[in-house]
Amino acid sequence: MDPGMQPQARMDTPLDMLQQWESKQPDAVYLRQPIDRILHTWTWSEVGDEVRRMAAALKALGLPEGSKVALLSKNCAHWIMADLATMMAGLVGVPLYPNLKAETVRYVLDHSEAKAVFIGKLDDWPDMEPGVPEIVTRIYFPFYGHDDAPGLHWDALTHEHEPLNGHVDTDPEALGSIIYTSGTTGNPKGVMHRYHNFGFAATHAVRVLQVTPKDRFFSYLPLSHIAERLLVQMGSLYSGGSMDFAESLDTFASDLAKAKPTIFLGVPRIWTKFQQGILSKLPQSRLNLLLSIPIVSGLIKKKIKGGLGLDEARMCFTGAAAAPESLMKWFARLGIKLQEAYAMTENCCYSHATLPDSIKFGSVGKPLPLCEVRLGEHNEVQVRHEALMQGYYKDPEKTKEAFTEDGFLRTGDEGYIDPSGHLFITGRVKDLFKTSKGKYVAPSPIELRLSANTHVGQVLVVGDGIPQPIAIVVPSEEALKAAREDIVRGLEETMTEVNKVLDHHEHVRCCVVLDEDWTVENGLLTPSMKIKRNVVEKRHKANYETWYEASETVLWMRT
Repeated sequence: MDPGMQPQARMDTPLDMLQQWESKQPDAVYLRQPIDRILHTWTWSEVGDEVRRMAAALKALGLPEGSKVALLSKNCAHWIMADLATMMAGLVGVPLYPNLKAETVRYVLDHSEAKAVFIGKLDDWPDMEPGVPEIVTRIYFPFYGHDDAPGLHWDALTHEHEPLNGHVDTDPEALGSIIYTSGTTGNPKGVMHRYHNFGFAATHAVRVLQVTPKDRFFSYLPLSHIAERLLVQMGSLYSGGSMDFAESLDTFASDLAKAKPTIFLGVPRIWTKFQQGILSKLPQSRLNLLLSIPIVSGLIKKKIKGGLGLDEARMCFTGAAAAPESLMKWFARLGIKLQEAYAMTENCCYSHATLPDSIKFGSVGKPLPLCEVRLGEHNEVQVRHEALMQGYYKDPEKTKEAFTEDGFLRTGDEGYIDPSGHLFITGRVKDLFKTSKGKYVAPSPIELRLSANTHVGQVLVVGDGIPQPIAIVVPSEEALKAAREDIVRGLEETMTEVNKVLDHHEHVRCCVVLDEDWTVENGLLTPSMKIKRNVVEKRHKANYETWYEASETVLWMRT
């Protein structure tokens, strides 16, 4: 079945859902956001009114239907309302990561031919501003220090325009959004999604996860990333649930504790930070002892969950990157069952997920309803369903490369499927490297095993052109508090344990510890916090042979 050629049932669009909840539960609070430590709330009716007024203002700009409108802001209530207003005005939303460099902002705005841009909550707007061309109309959100900026302003526009009345219809087949990938291997690619795609993915996800209007979401991962966009924004829209926001990194913990989400999405780095925070107050030996005492164990688990703000969470997801099995088992002992989810921008974040009753450590779960999955050449995971992208904007060649002739999306991920239908990801097809012995090595599984050491913050396993792989390690925050000899001893022990389960040609020769962080700011992480493997390798490849030939198994390098 080629989804592009089959008749498809009409799916509710995000606007359909907004208008449904406006009618069904107008006085229920949809959005909650602390601003300067004061909680602001918007009911479904109030959100609808703001969206309808801003949609009228956008229409008054006289932009041709289908024009692109960018959205540059950290997560906030106005991000959600601006996105919905763009849809209601018949325009196409282009969300940008809020931590981009000015040159990437300009690339996306130029490439998408954006006619306007919403500007909101940002950490460093002055550095990003040069990336916004003068010809692009600016619309500023309230609350975030833009009151005197030249351009249009949200509150003024919504006061000037009457709301659009009645049911505003949307063609499910129309282009709804262009979502730019975070660019691990070059310029970001613009992934085109129809409204139907959001409707298909969110409707079936909400149904299988049994999400209801009583559920609460907590939004802090970038809404410009498909995972947050689908699970949190679309998840709340299609279920009628509510959404809370974090005010800042400093207030994140207290905001999460107050919000008490019932559904929570974290990336592995967030879960690792939670783990390190717990261990800083309760060392592992002490924790082990307390968990071994039946009555005390329940109290400790309850206290830890409450401290994290997850005492009412019925589902905790981890995604966007592989989570070490050891981390998932660690949280499972605390009664926090991490459910791994696997998807990508190109399939509208709809592919695989583990459900609470079917968690299998190391697996990303089974296919979601109506999602076909198979393994292609090199065991590449390929998926097909109705919510696959229309293609990459202005790039028919890369679009063609992304699909098989019979309409399956090539994910680029290597994996295997066990007899029960659980999918296990073993690495990236293109990340395979060949040692000087002529043997191919998949780095990802080795990296996951090394990450079990809590002193490892970030790690890349490399080895192109040398006899055996080596691991490049950036220390974790916990490592920075430890003695160097303890870190060295721990890494040596970890390497020994990991090498025991690897084929000989995969054995890690040494760990190279760097004194630098890999960050978005220094260009070594994407805005979605993925390591730019090719950039890191290019920076260090000249050292591979020297590192390999060193006598030590743990080398401490200054950069």
